[in-house]
Amino acid sequence: MTDLTALKYTAEHEWVAVDGDIATVGITDYAADKLGDVVYVDLPAVGATVTADSVCGEIESTKSVGELYAPLTGEVVEINDAAVDDPSLVNAAPYEAGWLIKVRVDAAAVDALLDRAAYVALTGGDQ
Repeated sequence: MTDLTALKYTAEHEWVAVDGDIATVGITDYAADKLGDVVYVDLPAVGATVTADSVCGEIESTKSVGELYAPLTGEVVEINDAAVDDPSLVNAAPYEAGWLIKVRVDAAAVDALLDRAAYVALTGGDQ
């Protein structure tokens, strides 16, 4: 299990794990639960530049369509092909096998994101 307190979060319900200048991004379990059963994931291409707070992908469920927002500006260096091929991973393991993209970023920009306590407060204590 991922240490959720070690992650950073956005108000749009993305989580970010940073290793050096690479940020792994996914949606939180809260977002996955609100979406329902994810059936389709559309992600940016490797090599694409994503801009913080801008839409960079789409997540469709049996209930609705949600947008994936880039939490940071940078270059997409990897996408999770397994989640594209099997979107149910987003629901089953949002913090592990259900990650979505990896982006090369300025690591200092991560400090502006929410910590776990702030994210839990944002969601009304609903994790």
